[in-house]
Amino acid sequence: MAEAGKYLLGLDAGNTVIKAVLFDLEGRQIAMQALDGQSSTPAPGHVERDLGELWRNAGQVIAACIAEAGISPGQIVGVGCAGHGNGLYMLDRDGAPLVGIQSLDTRAAGLAEELAAAQGDALHALCLQKPWPSQTPVLLAWIKRNRPEHYAQAGTVLLCKDYLTYQLTGARVSEISDMSGCGLTKMPHCTYDDELLDLYGLGDAGALLPHLIGPADVAGTVTAQAAQATGLVEGTPVIGGYFDVVSSALGSGVVAPGEASIITGTWGINQVFSEAPVVDERVFMASGFGPGRFVNIESSATSAANLEWYVREFVERGGHHDDPFGYCNDQVGSVQPALDDPFFQPFLYGSGQGASFRAGFVGLAGWHTEGHMLRALFEGVMFEHCRHIGVLRDAGVTFEHAAMAGGGARSPHWPQMFADCLGLPIRVAEAQETGALGAAIGVAVATGCVANYEEGLARMTRVKQVFDPDPAMQDHYAARYQTYLGLTEAMQGFWATQQANRAG
Repeated sequence: MAEAGKYLLGLDAGNTVIKAVLFDLEGRQIAMQALDGQSSTPAPGHVERDLGELWRNAGQVIAACIAEAGISPGQIVGVGCAGHGNGLYMLDRDGAPLVGIQSLDTRAAGLAEELAAAQGDALHALCLQKPWPSQTPVLLAWIKRNRPEHYAQAGTVLLCKDYLTYQLTGARVSEISDMSGCGLTKMPHCTYDDELLDLYGLGDAGALLPHLIGPADVAGTVTAQAAQATGLVEGTPVIGGYFDVVSSALGSGVVAPGEASIITGTWGINQVFSEAPVVDERVFMASGFGPGRFVNIESSATSAANLEWYVREFVERGGHHDDPFGYCNDQVGSVQPALDDPFFQPFLYGSGQGASFRAGFVGLAGWHTEGHMLRALFEGVMFEHCRHIGVLRDAGVTFEHAAMAGGGARSPHWPQMFADCLGLPIRVAEAQETGALGAAIGVAVATGCVANYEEGLARMTRVKQVFDPDPAMQDHYAARYQTYLGLTEAMQGFWATQQANRAG
């Protein structure tokens, strides 16, 4: 039984939505509130947010969550925040918001290619990443080159959840899972490194980096000003928090070496835990969240963001559907799969394979319906996840099952499609808000409610459903996956032309 009267508050700050979720000490959700944020696109490829709005939204959802639960805020043991990785959230020297760039931003694509060509191998040797457009140090280097007035005003470089921790506590800190995940620490040490900064062209940026702590270390306590904005009690502990992919894996019950987590959210995350990071240039990144605790990650912005775009542009127009995602799932379920079904390439927000990649439906015929298009979209997202998982396997990473989280895990179709294509059981956690739960587990560790992550997961996470592979579908997906890969290869010349046309 949960200890009466004690609760853990987890925040989950994504590229779009911020959530506040209250859990008891058994990991059961007590209350949840969420708000959509607004992104702006001041130029092609630029994706930014108003940091003032982000904090106001955080204050609103925290206060509303406490009110919904009907508890005294003094019963909250502590607060932990998970946030999307990379992007660039920067304060000026006085601590005021200077810039908020999200991890969907591609403005630095050219600079990323330039750095990769000149320093890619040397960078990978230090941080186990090569430069890519939304990577925090690449964006900071872009600011230095293209917005020197902003660079001159810069005081502190933060990640998304660090900005909320700063607003809650006044502490300019970050933690190792986010900073290793954005390529700003030497691996496997998870420490800042002057040589690494020099390779990015940021040799003068060391003073901009925040104090580095562990995710389950206490960063500070809620200030009087933050208490007034949120309804929390002044002095409530706030932990360092987590790169959201790590937090979501924890919340779905994954922490041991050899366990895998698949997250179908804005980004498609495919990750396997290990005692030491995998050293292989084909693997996108590695993140560390404690001694002997690493996550090897293959990811890109090619997952459920594609469905969110489809719903926004085509299903929600005119308010015709009260449950637009349920409608999409019903349409997918109405289709009998066939080998000559259309394909969808899920590159609305680009790809790590090339900055010019774009999305598209291919192979449509007059007899196809919206259900065929949506099934193609679901399948294309799944195929891109499978391609990433293939990279991990080629690097020697092995696992026998995976936990699936994110919005896609709520679909009755997507987990089964993953199980069939991968030939592995897919577990879906009981908790829907796995990112917030992972942060709450970190609070439980930090405050002594549990002894360690293993005890926290055993106590606070549960499996809702297991999807076993359907042997009858494995050949179907194997054949279509090979066609999907060939189609991606064949389209690259066209995409390069489109990129040149836009530039021209």
